[in-house]
Amino acid sequence: MASIVIIEDEQRIRELVARFLADRGHDVESTATAMEGLQAVVRVSPELVILDMGLPDLDGSELLKMIRAVSEVPIIVATARSEDRDVIRTLDSGADDYLVKPFSVDQLEARVRAVLRRAGAEGRPGPLKVGDLVVDVAAREARLGGEPLDLSPKEFDLLRFLAERTGEVVSKRELLAEVWRQPYGGSEKTVDVHISWLRKKLGESAAESRYLQTVFGVGVKLVQPEG
Repeated sequence: MASIVIIEDEQRIRELVARFLADRGHDVESTATAMEGLQAVVRVSPELVILDMGLPDLDGSELLKMIRAVSEVPIIVATARSEDRDVIRTLDSGADDYLVKPFSVDQLEARVRAVLRRAGAEGRPGPLKVGDLVVDVAAREARLGGEPLDLSPKEFDLLRFLAERTGEVVSKRELLAEVWRQPYGGSEKTVDVHISWLRKKLGESAAESRYLQTVFGVGVKLVQPEG
């Protein structure tokens, strides 16, 4: 499993997350301040950092920049800050994922697995399975009911990103930032068009969706089909 540094000032959350990840086999070190966290990152050279933004000695956004100056370690930001501008600014500053409090430990673990897969820390990633849909990240192939899907590179990236977050609502701004690498100025219409194309290849429509569900005013999520 992976070595993980948690930088979180709230003791209850820090201990809960550390215990949960340790029980899953990870080697975990936790700190309560930004400077202790930076020292741990330099000393341990972890495979993943989980970073809170509201730290007592230094704002997490500044710590993120300091970590990025010395390391390319994947960073999941876990914070109560939920405004779009905060999410976009943080991802643009080098964070690999963004999780808004309150969150479940199961949701955090799913994000940890996804980030580690992308970073290669778990070796060759296994296929993602959602119902009859199989997304082979390493081979960049997707199958539905055993039949290959003819996806464009961007359609595959979109499907992979949603499959890694099965059951979670993802905003169009986050998709633009993560899939299209356009944190600023991108058109949400681009996302709408690609989702429409992806629906057709999954054999569904917005009115009769099985895998892709739109949450109006919020975003889209990939779900296990019913039945």
